[in-house]
Amino acid sequence: MSSWLPAALGAMLCFGLWGFFPKLAVVYLDPRSALVYQTMGGLLVGLVVLASLKFAPAFHPKGVLFAVLTGIAGVAGTLCFFAAAERGRISLVVSLSALYPLITIVLAVLFLKEPLTGKHLAGMACAVVAILLLST
Repeated sequence: MSSWLPAALGAMLCFGLWGFFPKLAVVYLDPRSALVYQTMGGLLVGLVVLASLKFAPAFHPKGVLFAVLTGIAGVAGTLCFFAAAERGRISLVVSLSALYPLITIVLAVLFLKEPLTGKHLAGMACAVVAILLLST
């Protein structure tokens, strides 16, 4: 088994739960309050990881900058996700928001000079078509 596969499967499971639990949360809480409690959950995980690093995480200014930007984007996206979950069908909200790799692909092509093939473009088009089919 590839060394990355267990972690990728764990991510899939966690992200699947991450997509489902907000709908339950916003039944009882407004999206902003739900975000506060979600952030507390994330903080708990962060503290466990920090302890596993003996409270001495690696440091590089650019790495820290991009990690902080990742946190800002993730939490802002989560707030938008909670608001959408409150107002819409979670199956559609998750499906549409799951197209975020399209943004990542475009940015990777533009800034990291990663290649984009015809097969990649076809896959991206299929993803968009899938969302259109799911939403009708």
